[in-house]
Amino acid sequence: MFGIGFKHAHYAELLENPQRYSGSGSEAVDFLEVHSENFFGSGGAARAILSKARQHWPISLHGVGLALGSAVDLDAWHLDQLADLVERTDPILVSDHACFARGVLPKRAISEGAAQIIHASDLLPIPFSKESLLVLCSHVTQVQERLKRPIAVENLSAYFVWNEADFDEPQFLAELVKRTGCKLLVDVNNIYVNALNAIKAGAMLDALQSCQSWLDQIPRDAVAEIHLAGHNAMNDIVIDDHSCAVNEPVWALYSYALQRLGQVATLVEWDTDVPPLDILLEQVRIAKTNANEVMT
Repeated sequence: MFGIGFKHAHYAELLENPQRYSGSGSEAVDFLEVHSENFFGSGGAARAILSKARQHWPISLHGVGLALGSAVDLDAWHLDQLADLVERTDPILVSDHACFARGVLPKRAISEGAAQIIHASDLLPIPFSKESLLVLCSHVTQVQERLKRPIAVENLSAYFVWNEADFDEPQFLAELVKRTGCKLLVDVNNIYVNALNAIKAGAMLDALQSCQSWLDQIPRDAVAEIHLAGHNAMNDIVIDDHSCAVNEPVWALYSYALQRLGQVATLVEWDTDVPPLDILLEQVRIAKTNANEVMT
C-alpha cells in the first residue's frame, strides 16, 4: 500500500475525481493519512471532508499531540477526542511519536502559585533509559486499551540527545514492542537526518551504514508503516522539514528497509511548501518503482 498525506491544497482535486486517484490506476494511492488533531471535535467542515474522503480511501490517523513519553499523565481530553475519531473513521492505522511534549510548569513561574501542565507544541526526544521506557510503555498500553487496538509509534528526528541511556534507539523501540504489543512506524528520513547530524557532531563516520545497522535491529514483523520525506541542510544542522522531494540517499535507505522488512505500507510526507498533486504523486510512483525492484 502507498499513501499520501491528505492536505487542504489537494482536497478539491482528490474529491472531485476520486476514481482517478483511487483504485488501480497509475495515479492512484491506496490510502490517505491525516494528522488526528486536525479532525478533533464533533461535526464541522473538517469532519465532513474526512468523511467524504473515507468513502473512497482507507484513512490512517497520525497524531502529533499525545506526547506518549511525557513524565506526566496523558491528556484525558486528547485521548477522548482520539477515541471518538477512531470510532467514527475506523482507520487502518493509528500512530503517534516516541516523544515528550507535556510537562509541569514550576510554581515559581506562575503568579497563582499552583503547578500547571503545559504543552511544548513540539516533538521532543526522550532519553533511551529504563525509566523512560516504563513511562512510554505505560502510556502506549493506556492508549491501546482505550482504543481497543494496537497503535504504531514513530521514531523521531532529534536535534539533541540525552546523556542518560540504557539502550540505543532501535533497541529501545524493540523493547517497547515486546512489552506492549504495539507496532512501529519507521520514518527512514528521520533515521538518515539523525545520522547526518551525528556526523556533523563528530559522533559518526558513515551515515548510510549507520542507518542500515539501525534497521537491522528492528523486529521485522513489528513495522506497520514507513514514512518518506525530504530534508534540508541549514548551516550546521540538517532539518527534517518535509518541504521538498525525498532525497536520493533516503531512497537508497528505503530500498534497504524493504529488503529488511518486506513489503510495508509506505507514506510520502510533504507538509510544508506543499506542491501540486502531480508532483506528490510522482514521489509515490518512485516509491512503487523501488518497491517493485526490491520485491522482484
